[in-house]
Amino acid sequence: MTRQRGSSSRARSAGPITLTGRGGIVVMFAAGVVCGLFSRWFGVPLLAGAGFAIGCALAAFATRPADLLTLVVSPPLVFFAATLTVVFVTTLGDGSLLRGMSVGVLTALAATAPWLFFGTLLVLVVCLARGLRTNVRELRDKLVGVRLFEKEENENPVRWDESPTTTQERRRAHHGDD
Repeated sequence: MTRQRGSSSRARSAGPITLTGRGGIVVMFAAGVVCGLFSRWFGVPLLAGAGFAIGCALAAFATRPADLLTLVVSPPLVFFAATLTVVFVTTLGDGSLLRGMSVGVLTALAATAPWLFFGTLLVLVVCLARGLRTNVRELRDKLVGVRLFEKEENENPVRWDESPTTTQERRRAHHGDD
């Protein structure tokens, strides 16, 4: 009997790792930051973008199917946040922080923009293959019944029968003179 419990707990722990949408975002961010730091420290610019793309692939494969929509829309913001973090960490203590941050972020974004597009496309393709269409369909079905800026059906914002008819009455109503 003890043997069955041990084998079932091993079977549960041996299953594939699944992440929530937030967990996938953290994986992309961590890969972007770690590889970005190594890229700056070792002078290998290719490492920053490739690391981000690898993080995107890992996140897309490991995120549970219910959270794929969250993951698909996040790579650009995650890439920007990771780049900002890397530039901040590597700029500290190098003179003007404002100048170093602005030049560093613009340079890093310009140099690694193709990797951002590749990582975003990679996440989209993998998530489409894993069931993203189902998530989009479910979201659309939920939103069909929801009306934004819903108004009362019987509410009439203009009351023609109660409006003042003469200029004098309009002036009195506007200024509060009764």
